[in-house]
Amino acid sequence: MSMTSNEIREKYLKFFISSPRVHREIVPAPLVLEGDPTTLFTSAGMQPLIPYLKGKGHPKGKRLVDSQPSIRLQDIEEVGDNRHITYFEMLGNWSLGDYFKKEQIPWIFEFFTKELNLPKEKLWVSVFEGYKNVPKDEESFVIWKKLGIPESRIFFYGVKNNWWNRGEPFDMPVGEIGGPDSEIFFDFGLSHNPEYGRKCHPNCNCGRFLEIGNSVFMQYVKNADGSLSELSQKNVDFGGGLERITAAVNRDPDIFKIDIYQPQIKALEIIAGKKYGEGKAETKGFRVIADHLRAASVIAKEGVAPGNKLQGYILRRLIRRAGVKMHKLQISASDLKISGTIGDEINKFEKILASGTRLARNMNIKPFDLYQSYGIPLEITQEIFALQGRKITDKDRKEFEKEFNKHRESSRTASAGMFKGGLADTSEEVTKLHTTTHLLHASLRKVLDEGVSQKGSNITAERLRFDFSYPRKLTDEELTQVEDLINLQIVKDLPVSFKTMGLEAAIKLGALHFFAEKYGKQVKVYSIGDFSKEVCGGPHVTRTGKIGRVRIIKQEKTGADLIRIYVGLEGR
Repeated sequence: MSMTSNEIREKYLKFFISSPRVHREIVPAPLVLEGDPTTLFTSAGMQPLIPYLKGKGHPKGKRLVDSQPSIRLQDIEEVGDNRHITYFEMLGNWSLGDYFKKEQIPWIFEFFTKELNLPKEKLWVSVFEGYKNVPKDEESFVIWKKLGIPESRIFFYGVKNNWWNRGEPFDMPVGEIGGPDSEIFFDFGLSHNPEYGRKCHPNCNCGRFLEIGNSVFMQYVKNADGSLSELSQKNVDFGGGLERITAAVNRDPDIFKIDIYQPQIKALEIIAGKKYGEGKAETKGFRVIADHLRAASVIAKEGVAPGNKLQGYILRRLIRRAGVKMHKLQISASDLKISGTIGDEINKFEKILASGTRLARNMNIKPFDLYQSYGIPLEITQEIFALQGRKITDKDRKEFEKEFNKHRESSRTASAGMFKGGLADTSEEVTKLHTTTHLLHASLRKVLDEGVSQKGSNITAERLRFDFSYPRKLTDEELTQVEDLINLQIVKDLPVSFKTMGLEAAIKLGALHFFAEKYGKQVKVYSIGDFSKEVCGGPHVTRTGKIGRVRIIKQEKTGADLIRIYVGLEGR
């Protein structure tokens, strides 16, 4: 039985919202978390939920569900096979100290087998084999057996495969949370390719198995002495890639054959005069173009422009990798009716590619020369060299890495201090506006919703720019309420003070801490009377009366569920 991705998404949300599960749907986080230097893009639905997984009460309760647009950069080099993509939707459900394994595992099993009609005999699972003071997950093993999954289809794996935390498995910074997980795989019944090992198993990369879901049992936190202790609450964090689930439902291991990619693939077939699946190089080209242009499109829609740093660099890299494949297939931006930011960048890259190709005829040209002169990354230089019948040797590759690392270190030095709280300087005006960010943040949460959270800020002597999560622009009445509430706190001349404490203590105190992962062991908690309490490291006035009257200049909707407000000081 085939289904579209939209049908599967709707079924998933309805399944977890309905009784007896009764989850509340939450607004997905913005794809681009501007102002947070710890990550370029949202890569999982749990990113904005860390405070709540650690014990803070969520305004929508203990059971949450959503479909989160995500980008994972580690898959860029893998795109071209039948399963890896950079941009995807992650179906997610969470228990914040409510239900645990005995509810989660049967529910997700029911969703896959009853709602999506996946044959039970096609499902294989993995559970955690235990490590150090974390025991083997016998509980999940027993639950899966009771559901009808035989022992022969339940595999125990270690921290590399069945432990989840951000970063390297089990190598958690102090204060980081993590836990064992149980993954679900769909068996397409393909013959095992011995190039990937003597025996096939769920985590084999031969193509027979595809992971379609992962229930993380988030229950541990890293202590200062290196040990793990249990969180005050046991959580569930489930994630399942919509595209992969759709491929399993349609019984085809090639993700690029699902409804999301087919219009683009068919257009490429017509323009290139080649059939998808008939040639290895052409098929890889179709996949890279379809994935990278899809990812580039959603990044560009969030206001990112191609550039040489941060999100802009990733956007440019995606477009240029797609551009190389388009060049090989003799496809132009106009052929695909691509215009605007992406079309302009592809056309610009076509000229760069032509220049780079001409330069590559010079046998003395080195990969780093093309990077330094044209900003062409190594993997694209490799494609250019291939057009000339050349290969990058191990010696050239090492030389490139050496020069590239020197270049990157130089860039880091030049941009040191770039992320100091979004401040342009520490002048009197900037200090006043920085304190105003706390008043603005608290006012927005009081007028709109306690779920409003800061996503970034930038302050100059002229104005404060503040980005926050919200699904729509504010009404004129709401803007007036926010502005009046801020100025009321200024008229009250509230004291501004801080205390230094551990991050966990700050969290228990109720301090806002939306970028907790970039803080050190000790943090400053700034209090503005009883109105605001927030973890922060920037400069502040000693009393709100020193700020003077503020005014909201304008607001913008800069992305999906992302609003930007500009605030200035009266008289400037």
